[in-house]
Amino acid sequence: MSQRTLMLQTISFMVYMLAGAAVYHRVEGWRFLDSVYFTNFTLLTVGIGSLAPKTHTGRALLFPFAVGGIVILGLVIGSIRSLVLERGKKKLGSRMVERKRVQLLKKMHKKDQHEKLTPINGKEQANDLGMTERERRKSEFELMRQIQDHATQRQKWNALFISGSAWLVLWLVGAVVFWKAEHQQEWSYFQALYFAYTSLLTIGYGDFTNFSNAGKPAFVFWSLLAVPTLTIVISNMGDTVVKSVRDLTDYLGEFTVLPGESPTKQRAQQLLKDFTNSFRGEQGQKDSADQLSGMDKPPGMLGQRKDGSRQDIPEYEAMTRATDRVAGEVEKEELHAASNAGEHGDEVSKDVHEYHYQLIREFRNVMKHLNENPPRQYTYEEWAWFLRLMGEDEDDHSFHRKPAIQIRDNHRGDREPDLQQGGMDEKRDEQKKWSWLGNRSPLMGNMEEAEWVLERLSITLERALKRQHKIWQDAGKSYAETDAKKHSNSSGSSTGTSETQKGAV
Repeated sequence: MSQRTLMLQTISFMVYMLAGAAVYHRVEGWRFLDSVYFTNFTLLTVGIGSLAPKTHTGRALLFPFAVGGIVILGLVIGSIRSLVLERGKKKLGSRMVERKRVQLLKKMHKKDQHEKLTPINGKEQANDLGMTERERRKSEFELMRQIQDHATQRQKWNALFISGSAWLVLWLVGAVVFWKAEHQQEWSYFQALYFAYTSLLTIGYGDFTNFSNAGKPAFVFWSLLAVPTLTIVISNMGDTVVKSVRDLTDYLGEFTVLPGESPTKQRAQQLLKDFTNSFRGEQGQKDSADQLSGMDKPPGMLGQRKDGSRQDIPEYEAMTRATDRVAGEVEKEELHAASNAGEHGDEVSKDVHEYHYQLIREFRNVMKHLNENPPRQYTYEEWAWFLRLMGEDEDDHSFHRKPAIQIRDNHRGDREPDLQQGGMDEKRDEQKKWSWLGNRSPLMGNMEEAEWVLERLSITLERALKRQHKIWQDAGKSYAETDAKKHSNSSGSSTGTSETQKGAV
Protein backbone atom coordinates (compact mmCIF):
# COMPACT_ATOMS: atom_id res chain seq x y z
CA MET A 1 0.00 0.00 0.00
CA SER A 2 2.84 2.44 0.79
CA GLN A 3 4.51 1.78 -2.59
CA ARG A 4 1.27 2.59 -4.39
CA THR A 5 0.84 5.73 -2.28
CA LEU A 6 4.39 6.86 -3.06
CA MET A 7 3.86 6.35 -6.78
CA LEU A 8 0.60 8.32 -6.76
CA GLN A 9 2.11 11.16 -4.73
CA THR A 10 5.19 11.34 -6.97
CA ILE A 11 3.05 11.45 -10.10
CA SER A 12 0.89 14.13 -8.50
CA PHE A 13 3.96 16.23 -7.69
CA MET A 14 5.33 15.92 -11.23
CA VAL A 15 1.96 16.80 -12.78
CA TYR A 16 1.59 19.74 -10.39
CA MET A 17 5.08 21.04 -11.21
CA LEU A 18 4.61 20.69 -14.99
CA ALA A 19 1.15 22.27 -14.85
CA GLY A 20 2.59 25.21 -12.93
CA ALA A 21 5.36 25.48 -15.52
CA ALA A 22 2.74 25.61 -18.30
CA VAL A 23 0.90 28.42 -16.47
CA TYR A 24 4.06 30.49 -15.96
CA HIS A 25 5.08 29.83 -19.54
CA ARG A 26 1.84 31.48 -20.58
CA VAL A 27 1.76 34.26 -17.97
CA GLU A 28 5.44 35.32 -17.96
CA GLY A 29 6.23 34.49 -21.57
CA TRP A 30 9.19 32.26 -20.61
CA ARG A 31 10.35 29.24 -22.51
CA PHE A 32 8.77 26.04 -21.16
CA LEU A 33 12.19 24.73 -20.07
CA ASP A 34 12.82 27.91 -18.10
CA SER A 35 9.37 27.60 -16.51
CA VAL A 36 10.07 24.01 -15.44
CA TYR A 37 13.40 25.15 -14.04
CA PHE A 38 11.65 27.94 -12.08
CA THR A 39 8.89 25.72 -10.66
CA ASN A 40 11.46 23.11 -9.68
CA PHE A 41 13.72 25.33 -7.57
CA THR A 42 10.63 27.10 -6.18
CA LEU A 43 8.87 23.97 -4.92
CA LEU A 44 12.12 22.52 -3.60
CA THR A 45 12.65 25.82 -1.69
CA VAL A 46 16.08 26.38 -3.27
CA GLY A 47 15.26 29.84 -4.60
CA ILE A 48 18.21 30.42 -6.90
CA GLY A 49 16.86 33.77 -8.06
CA SER A 50 17.89 33.70 -11.69
CA LEU A 51 14.19 33.62 -12.65
CA ALA A 52 11.39 35.43 -10.82
CA PRO A 53 7.87 36.52 -11.76
CA LYS A 54 7.71 40.03 -13.21
CA THR A 55 3.95 40.39 -13.59
CA HIS A 56 1.41 40.89 -10.82
CA THR A 57 -0.50 37.84 -12.05
CA GLY A 58 2.58 35.61 -11.79
CA ARG A 59 3.39 36.90 -8.32
CA ALA A 60 -0.20 36.42 -7.16
CA LEU A 61 -0.28 32.86 -8.49
CA LEU A 62 2.92 32.10 -6.59
CA PHE A 63 1.09 32.23 -3.22
CA PRO A 64 -1.19 29.20 -3.69
CA PHE A 65 1.19 27.43 -6.08
CA ALA A 66 4.14 27.38 -3.66
CA VAL A 67 2.02 26.30 -0.67
CA GLY A 68 0.33 23.46 -2.57
CA GLY A 69 3.59 22.21 -4.06
CA ILE A 70 5.43 22.24 -0.74
CA VAL A 71 2.56 20.27 0.86
CA ILE A 72 2.70 17.62 -1.90
CA LEU A 73 6.49 17.51 -1.62
CA GLY A 74 6.18 16.93 2.13
CA LEU A 75 3.82 14.01 1.49
CA VAL A 76 6.28 12.50 -1.00
CA ILE A 77 9.17 12.83 1.42
CA GLY A 78 7.05 11.32 4.22
CA SER A 79 6.20 8.32 2.05
CA ILE A 80 9.86 7.90 1.09
CA ARG A 81 10.80 7.96 4.75
CA SER A 82 8.13 5.39 5.62
CA LEU A 83 9.04 3.10 2.75
CA VAL A 84 12.81 3.35 2.80
CA LEU A 85 13.55 3.94 6.48
CA GLU A 86 10.89 1.93 8.29
CA ARG A 87 10.80 -1.15 6.07
CA GLY A 88 14.49 -1.07 5.35
CA LYS A 89 15.22 -0.64 9.05
CA LYS A 90 13.34 -3.84 9.94
CA LYS A 91 14.98 -5.96 7.26
CA LEU A 92 18.46 -4.58 7.89
CA GLY A 93 17.97 -4.94 11.66
CA SER A 94 16.91 -8.59 11.32
CA ARG A 95 19.97 -9.40 9.24
CA MET A 96 22.21 -7.60 11.69
CA VAL A 97 20.72 -9.52 14.64
CA GLU A 98 21.22 -12.82 12.81
CA ARG A 99 24.84 -11.97 12.05
CA LYS A 100 25.59 -11.00 15.66
CA ARG A 101 23.79 -14.11 16.92
CA VAL A 102 25.91 -16.40 14.74
CA GLN A 103 29.11 -14.62 15.82
CA LEU A 104 28.21 -15.00 19.50
CA LEU A 105 27.37 -18.71 19.20
CA LYS A 106 30.58 -19.44 17.31
CA LYS A 107 32.55 -17.54 19.94
CA MET A 108 30.90 -19.52 22.75
CA HIS A 109 31.66 -22.80 21.01
CA LYS A 110 35.30 -21.83 20.56
CA LYS A 111 35.56 -21.00 24.25
CA ASP A 112 33.91 -24.33 25.13
CA GLN A 113 30.91 -22.64 26.71
CA HIS A 114 28.33 -24.63 24.79
CA GLU A 115 27.08 -26.33 27.99
CA LYS A 116 25.40 -23.03 28.88
CA LEU A 117 23.29 -23.45 25.75
CA THR A 118 22.17 -27.01 26.47
CA PRO A 119 18.87 -27.51 28.36
CA ILE A 120 19.36 -28.70 31.96
CA ASN A 121 17.68 -32.03 32.73
CA GLY A 122 17.31 -32.88 36.40
CA LYS A 123 18.64 -31.57 39.69
CA GLU A 124 21.99 -33.34 39.39
CA GLN A 125 22.90 -31.52 36.19
CA ALA A 126 21.64 -28.25 37.70
CA ASN A 127 23.87 -28.75 40.74
CA ASP A 128 26.88 -29.51 38.50
CA LEU A 129 26.39 -26.34 36.47
CA GLY A 130 25.35 -24.22 39.45
CA MET A 131 22.17 -22.94 37.82
CA THR A 132 18.62 -24.04 37.17
CA GLU A 133 16.97 -24.33 33.78
CA ARG A 134 15.09 -21.09 34.37
CA GLU A 135 18.31 -19.24 35.24
CA ARG A 136 19.97 -20.65 32.12
CA ARG A 137 17.05 -19.52 30.00
CA LYS A 138 17.18 -16.06 31.56
CA SER A 139 20.87 -15.76 30.70
CA GLU A 140 20.02 -16.76 27.11
CA PHE A 141 17.33 -14.07 27.05
CA GLU A 142 19.73 -11.40 28.35
CA LEU A 143 22.34 -12.38 25.75
CA MET A 144 19.72 -12.04 23.02
CA ARG A 145 18.76 -8.61 24.32
CA GLN A 146 22.41 -7.52 24.19
CA ILE A 147 22.63 -8.80 20.62
CA GLN A 148 19.51 -6.83 19.69
CA ASP A 149 20.77 -3.61 21.27
CA HIS A 150 24.20 -3.88 19.72
CA ALA A 151 22.69 -4.68 16.32
CA THR A 152 20.34 -1.71 16.63
CA GLN A 153 23.23 0.68 17.23
CA ARG A 154 25.20 -0.78 14.33
CA GLN A 155 22.14 -0.62 12.08
CA LYS A 156 21.63 3.09 12.81
CA TRP A 157 25.23 3.95 12.00
CA ASN A 158 25.19 1.76 8.89
CA ALA A 159 22.02 3.50 7.68
CA LEU A 160 23.70 6.88 8.23
CA PHE A 161 26.79 5.70 6.34
CA ILE A 162 24.76 4.42 3.37
CA SER A 163 22.53 7.50 3.10
CA GLY A 164 25.52 9.80 3.66
CA SER A 165 27.48 8.02 0.94
CA ALA A 166 24.54 8.39 -1.46
CA TRP A 167 24.33 12.11 -0.64
CA LEU A 168 28.08 12.52 -1.17
CA VAL A 169 27.95 10.74 -4.54
CA LEU A 170 25.06 12.94 -5.68
CA TRP A 171 26.99 16.04 -4.63
CA LEU A 172 30.24 15.12 -6.36
CA VAL A 173 28.65 13.66 -9.50
CA GLY A 174 26.22 16.58 -9.75
CA ALA A 175 29.16 18.98 -9.56
CA VAL A 176 30.82 17.17 -12.46
CA VAL A 177 27.64 17.41 -14.54
CA PHE A 178 27.22 21.12 -13.88
CA TRP A 179 30.91 21.74 -14.52
CA LYS A 180 30.63 20.18 -17.98
CA ALA A 181 27.21 21.64 -18.77
CA GLU A 182 28.19 25.22 -17.93
CA HIS A 183 31.47 25.27 -19.80
CA GLN A 184 30.41 28.48 -21.56
CA GLN A 185 30.47 30.26 -18.18
CA GLU A 186 33.96 28.80 -17.64
CA TRP A 187 33.11 27.32 -14.25
CA SER A 188 35.87 25.55 -12.41
CA TYR A 189 35.10 22.26 -10.70
CA PHE A 190 35.28 24.00 -7.32
CA GLN A 191 32.68 26.56 -8.43
CA ALA A 192 30.42 23.75 -9.66
CA LEU A 193 30.96 21.98 -6.33
CA TYR A 194 30.01 25.17 -4.52
CA PHE A 195 26.85 25.60 -6.62
CA ALA A 196 25.81 21.95 -6.07
CA TYR A 197 26.39 22.25 -2.32
CA THR A 198 24.35 25.43 -1.86
CA SER A 199 21.57 23.98 -4.01
CA LEU A 200 21.64 20.60 -2.25
CA LEU A 201 21.21 22.23 1.15
CA THR A 202 18.47 24.48 -0.32
CA ILE A 203 20.49 27.61 0.53
CA GLY A 204 20.34 29.08 -2.97
CA TYR A 205 22.50 32.21 -2.85
CA GLY A 206 21.99 32.85 -6.56
CA ASP A 207 25.56 33.95 -7.26
CA PHE A 208 25.93 30.90 -9.54
CA THR A 209 23.09 29.59 -11.68
CA ASN A 210 22.45 27.46 -14.75
CA PHE A 211 22.04 29.20 -18.10
CA SER A 212 22.68 26.40 -20.60
CA ASN A 213 19.99 24.20 -22.11
CA ALA A 214 21.80 21.14 -20.77
CA GLY A 215 22.34 22.46 -17.24
CA LYS A 216 18.70 23.33 -16.50
CA PRO A 217 17.12 19.87 -17.18
CA ALA A 218 20.10 18.26 -15.47
CA PHE A 219 19.43 20.41 -12.41
CA VAL A 220 15.73 19.47 -12.39
CA PHE A 221 16.46 15.75 -12.51
CA TRP A 222 19.36 15.98 -10.03
CA SER A 223 17.48 18.08 -7.47
CA LEU A 224 14.51 15.68 -7.45
CA LEU A 225 16.93 12.95 -6.34
CA ALA A 226 19.14 15.02 -4.07
CA VAL A 227 16.58 16.74 -1.83
CA PRO A 228 14.81 13.52 -0.65
CA THR A 229 18.23 11.94 -0.11
CA LEU A 230 19.21 14.86 2.09
CA THR A 231 16.00 14.37 4.08
CA ILE A 232 16.88 10.73 4.73
CA VAL A 233 20.40 11.72 5.81
CA ILE A 234 19.04 14.26 8.29
CA SER A 235 16.59 11.68 9.65
CA ASN A 236 19.37 9.14 10.17
CA MET A 237 21.52 11.77 11.86
CA GLY A 238 18.78 12.28 14.44
CA ASP A 239 19.30 8.75 15.81
CA THR A 240 23.11 8.90 15.82
CA VAL A 241 25.04 12.17 15.52
CA VAL A 242 22.36 14.46 16.94
CA LYS A 243 21.77 12.10 19.86
CA SER A 244 25.50 11.95 20.60
CA VAL A 245 25.79 15.76 20.50
CA ARG A 246 22.75 16.12 22.78
CA ASP A 247 24.19 13.63 25.27
CA LEU A 248 27.56 15.37 25.13
CA THR A 249 25.89 18.72 25.80
CA ASP A 250 24.07 17.29 28.80
CA TYR A 251 27.28 15.79 30.15
CA LEU A 252 29.20 19.06 29.73
CA GLY A 253 26.37 20.91 31.45
CA GLU A 254 26.67 18.55 34.40
CA PHE A 255 30.25 19.67 34.98
CA THR A 256 29.97 23.37 34.04
CA VAL A 257 26.99 25.72 34.07
CA LEU A 258 24.24 23.35 35.30
CA PRO A 259 25.78 20.87 37.72
CA GLY A 260 23.58 18.19 39.23
CA GLU A 261 22.96 17.41 42.88
CA SER A 262 25.22 14.35 42.95
CA PRO A 263 28.97 14.73 43.71
CA THR A 264 31.41 15.29 40.87
CA LYS A 265 33.10 11.92 41.37
CA GLN A 266 29.79 10.08 41.18
CA ARG A 267 28.79 11.98 38.03
CA ALA A 268 32.12 11.13 36.42
CA GLN A 269 31.66 7.44 37.25
CA GLN A 270 28.14 7.50 35.83
CA LEU A 271 29.42 9.25 32.71
CA LEU A 272 32.08 6.57 32.19
CA LYS A 273 29.53 3.81 32.76
CA ASP A 274 27.04 5.31 30.28
CA PHE A 275 29.76 5.73 27.69
CA THR A 276 30.88 2.12 28.14
CA ASN A 277 27.33 0.79 27.89
CA SER A 278 26.67 2.88 24.81
CA PHE A 279 29.86 1.61 23.21
CA ARG A 280 28.87 -1.99 23.90
CA GLY A 281 25.32 -1.43 22.70
CA GLU A 282 23.72 -2.14 26.05
CA GLN A 283 22.13 1.25 26.68
CA GLY A 284 18.93 0.34 24.86
CA GLN A 285 18.45 -2.66 27.14
CA LYS A 286 18.95 -0.51 30.23
CA ASP A 287 16.44 2.08 29.02
CA SER A 288 13.90 -0.61 28.21
CA ALA A 289 14.34 -2.22 31.61
CA ASP A 290 13.92 1.17 33.33
CA GLN A 291 10.72 1.84 31.42
CA LEU A 292 9.25 -1.54 32.31
CA SER A 293 10.38 -1.65 35.92
CA GLY A 294 8.48 -0.33 38.89
CA MET A 295 5.15 -1.75 37.78
CA ASP A 296 2.76 -2.79 40.51
CA LYS A 297 0.76 -5.08 38.22
CA PRO A 298 1.56 -8.79 37.82
CA PRO A 299 3.87 -9.86 34.98
CA GLY A 300 2.19 -9.26 31.68
CA MET A 301 -0.61 -7.14 33.19
CA LEU A 302 0.74 -3.98 31.60
CA GLY A 303 -1.12 -1.14 29.98
CA GLN A 304 0.09 1.81 27.95
CA ARG A 305 3.54 3.27 28.47
CA LYS A 306 3.80 6.03 31.01
CA ASP A 307 5.37 8.31 28.43
CA GLY A 308 2.37 7.85 26.13
CA SER A 309 4.55 6.92 23.19
CA ARG A 310 1.79 5.00 21.44
CA GLN A 311 0.94 6.47 18.07
CA ASP A 312 -2.46 8.17 17.97
CA ILE A 313 -3.86 6.51 14.87
CA PRO A 314 -7.68 6.90 14.49
CA GLU A 315 -8.11 3.44 12.95
CA TYR A 316 -6.02 1.89 15.69
CA GLU A 317 -7.93 3.70 18.44
CA ALA A 318 -11.29 2.60 16.98
CA MET A 319 -10.06 -0.99 16.74
CA THR A 320 -8.80 -0.86 20.34
CA ARG A 321 -12.12 0.48 21.65
CA ALA A 322 -14.08 -2.21 19.80
CA THR A 323 -11.76 -4.93 21.10
CA ASP A 324 -12.04 -3.60 24.65
CA ARG A 325 -15.82 -3.67 24.52
CA VAL A 326 -16.04 -7.20 23.13
CA ALA A 327 -13.29 -8.59 25.34
CA GLY A 328 -14.77 -6.86 28.38
CA GLU A 329 -18.10 -8.60 27.86
CA VAL A 330 -16.39 -11.96 27.38
CA GLU A 331 -14.34 -11.37 30.55
CA LYS A 332 -17.53 -10.77 32.52
CA GLU A 333 -19.09 -13.95 31.14
CA GLU A 334 -16.03 -16.03 32.02
CA LEU A 335 -15.86 -14.59 35.55
CA HIS A 336 -19.59 -15.22 36.02
CA ALA A 337 -19.22 -18.79 34.76
CA ALA A 338 -16.22 -19.37 37.07
CA SER A 339 -18.21 -18.02 40.02
CA ASN A 340 -21.17 -20.31 39.26
CA ALA A 341 -18.89 -23.32 38.88
CA GLY A 342 -17.25 -22.53 42.23
CA GLU A 343 -20.64 -22.28 43.92
CA HIS A 344 -21.62 -25.71 42.59
CA GLY A 345 -18.31 -27.24 43.67
CA ASP A 346 -17.03 -27.82 40.12
CA GLU A 347 -13.38 -26.82 40.61
CA VAL A 348 -12.31 -28.04 37.16
CA SER A 349 -14.81 -25.83 35.34
CA LYS A 350 -13.88 -22.95 37.62
CA ASP A 351 -10.18 -23.27 36.71
CA VAL A 352 -11.03 -23.50 33.00
CA HIS A 353 -13.09 -20.32 33.05
CA GLU A 354 -10.47 -18.47 35.08
CA TYR A 355 -7.84 -19.56 32.54
CA HIS A 356 -10.00 -18.18 29.71
CA TYR A 357 -10.39 -14.97 31.67
CA GLN A 358 -6.61 -14.59 32.02
CA LEU A 359 -6.09 -15.17 28.29
CA ILE A 360 -8.71 -12.60 27.31
CA ARG A 361 -7.37 -10.07 29.81
CA GLU A 362 -3.82 -10.41 28.49
CA PHE A 363 -5.14 -10.19 24.94
CA ARG A 364 -6.66 -6.80 25.77
CA ASN A 365 -3.49 -5.56 27.45
CA VAL A 366 -1.20 -6.61 24.62
CA MET A 367 -3.51 -4.92 22.12
CA LYS A 368 -2.58 -1.62 23.77
CA HIS A 369 1.11 -2.29 23.10
CA LEU A 370 0.75 -2.42 19.32
CA ASN A 371 2.15 0.45 17.25
CA GLU A 372 4.19 1.84 20.13
CA ASN A 373 7.22 3.83 19.11
CA PRO A 374 9.75 2.56 19.99
CA PRO A 375 8.27 -0.96 19.87
CA ARG A 376 7.47 -2.60 23.19
CA GLN A 377 10.15 -4.90 24.62
CA TYR A 378 8.99 -7.25 27.37
CA THR A 379 11.11 -8.32 30.30
CA TYR A 380 12.01 -11.95 30.90
CA GLU A 381 9.44 -12.25 33.71
CA GLU A 382 6.72 -11.00 31.38
CA TRP A 383 7.78 -13.45 28.68
CA ALA A 384 7.73 -16.30 31.21
CA TRP A 385 4.18 -15.29 32.19
CA PHE A 386 2.99 -15.15 28.58
CA LEU A 387 4.60 -18.49 27.76
CA ARG A 388 2.98 -20.07 30.79
CA LEU A 389 -0.41 -18.90 29.56
CA MET A 390 0.40 -20.49 26.21
CA GLY A 391 1.12 -23.83 27.84
CA GLU A 392 4.92 -23.62 28.12
CA ASP A 393 7.06 -23.55 31.23
CA GLU A 394 10.47 -21.92 31.38
CA ASP A 395 11.47 -24.42 34.10
CA ASP A 396 10.67 -27.43 31.89
CA HIS A 397 13.56 -28.50 29.66
CA SER A 398 11.27 -30.54 27.39
CA PHE A 399 10.17 -27.30 25.65
CA HIS A 400 13.74 -26.16 24.99
CA ARG A 401 16.65 -27.08 22.75
CA LYS A 402 20.20 -26.07 22.03
CA PRO A 403 20.35 -23.15 19.55
CA ALA A 404 21.52 -23.94 16.04
CA ILE A 405 24.29 -21.74 14.69
CA GLN A 406 23.06 -21.61 11.11
CA ILE A 407 19.43 -21.40 10.05
CA ARG A 408 18.57 -24.34 7.84
CA ASP A 409 15.84 -23.40 5.40
CA ASN A 410 14.40 -26.73 4.32
CA HIS A 411 11.26 -25.12 2.92
CA ARG A 412 10.71 -24.86 -0.79
CA GLY A 413 8.48 -22.65 -2.85
CA ASP A 414 7.13 -19.49 -1.27
CA ARG A 415 7.13 -20.77 2.30
CA GLU A 416 9.11 -18.73 4.80
CA PRO A 417 11.97 -20.07 6.93
CA ASP A 418 11.35 -21.36 10.44
CA LEU A 419 11.66 -17.91 12.06
CA GLN A 420 9.81 -16.96 15.25
CA GLN A 421 8.02 -20.33 15.14
CA GLY A 422 8.75 -21.52 18.67
CA GLY A 423 5.94 -23.13 20.64
CA MET A 424 2.92 -25.07 19.45
CA ASP A 425 2.53 -25.65 15.71
CA GLU A 426 -1.19 -25.19 15.12
CA LYS A 427 -1.05 -26.88 11.70
CA ARG A 428 0.61 -30.10 12.85
CA ASP A 429 -0.56 -29.85 16.47
CA GLU A 430 2.93 -30.59 17.80
CA GLN A 431 5.35 -28.84 20.11
CA LYS A 432 8.36 -27.10 18.56
CA LYS A 433 11.35 -26.88 20.84
CA TRP A 434 13.22 -23.60 20.73
CA SER A 435 15.88 -21.43 22.33
CA TRP A 436 16.05 -17.70 23.00
CA LEU A 437 19.25 -17.65 20.89
CA GLY A 438 17.82 -19.86 18.13
CA ASN A 439 16.05 -19.05 14.90
CA ARG A 440 12.66 -19.98 16.41
CA SER A 441 13.03 -17.39 19.15
CA PRO A 442 10.25 -14.78 19.39
CA LEU A 443 13.00 -12.15 19.39
CA MET A 444 14.12 -13.13 15.88
CA GLY A 445 12.54 -12.08 12.59
CA ASN A 446 10.60 -8.98 11.53
CA MET A 447 7.56 -9.46 13.77
CA GLU A 448 7.42 -7.21 16.82
CA GLU A 449 7.13 -8.77 20.25
CA ALA A 450 3.61 -7.48 20.91
CA GLU A 451 2.43 -8.87 17.56
CA TRP A 452 3.97 -12.27 18.30
CA VAL A 453 2.42 -12.46 21.76
CA LEU A 454 -0.96 -11.30 20.48
CA GLU A 455 -0.98 -13.90 17.71
CA ARG A 456 0.00 -16.75 20.03
CA LEU A 457 -2.49 -15.70 22.72
CA SER A 458 -5.28 -15.68 20.16
CA ILE A 459 -4.26 -19.14 18.92
CA THR A 460 -4.12 -20.46 22.48
CA LEU A 461 -7.52 -18.96 23.32
CA GLU A 462 -9.07 -20.35 20.15
CA ARG A 463 -7.65 -23.82 20.86
CA ALA A 464 -8.91 -23.71 24.46
CA LEU A 465 -12.41 -22.67 23.43
CA LYS A 466 -12.54 -25.37 20.76
CA ARG A 467 -11.44 -27.95 23.32
CA GLN A 468 -14.13 -26.83 25.75
CA HIS A 469 -16.77 -26.86 22.98
CA LYS A 470 -15.77 -30.41 22.05
CA ILE A 471 -16.06 -31.48 25.70
CA TRP A 472 -19.54 -29.98 25.85
CA GLN A 473 -20.51 -31.76 22.64
CA ASP A 474 -19.23 -35.11 23.91
CA ALA A 475 -21.04 -34.57 27.20
CA GLY A 476 -24.23 -33.71 25.33
CA LYS A 477 -23.96 -36.81 23.17
CA SER A 478 -23.30 -38.98 26.21
CA TYR A 479 -26.28 -37.49 28.01
CA ALA A 480 -28.50 -38.00 24.95
CA GLU A 481 -27.38 -41.64 24.59
CA THR A 482 -28.01 -42.31 28.28
CA ASP A 483 -31.45 -40.70 28.08
CA ALA A 484 -32.28 -42.73 24.96
CA LYS A 485 -31.27 -45.97 26.68
CA LYS A 486 -33.44 -45.15 29.68
CA HIS A 487 -36.36 -44.36 27.41
CA SER A 488 -35.89 -47.58 25.46
CA ASN A 489 -35.66 -49.67 28.65
CA SER A 490 -38.81 -48.11 30.05
CA SER A 491 -40.65 -48.72 26.75
CA GLY A 492 -39.54 -52.39 26.68
CA SER A 493 -40.65 -53.03 30.25
CA SER A 494 -44.08 -51.50 29.63
CA THR A 495 -44.53 -53.65 26.49
CA GLY A 496 -43.62 -56.81 28.41
CA THR A 497 -46.15 -55.99 31.12
CA SER A 498 -48.90 -55.56 28.54
CA GLU A 499 -48.16 -58.96 26.98
CA THR A 500 -48.21 -60.61 30.41
CA GLN A 501 -51.57 -59.08 31.19
CA LYS A 502 -52.97 -60.29 27.88
CA GLY A 503 -51.73 -63.86 28.55
CA ALA A 504 -53.36 -63.84 31.99
CA VAL A 505 -56.68 -62.80 30.53
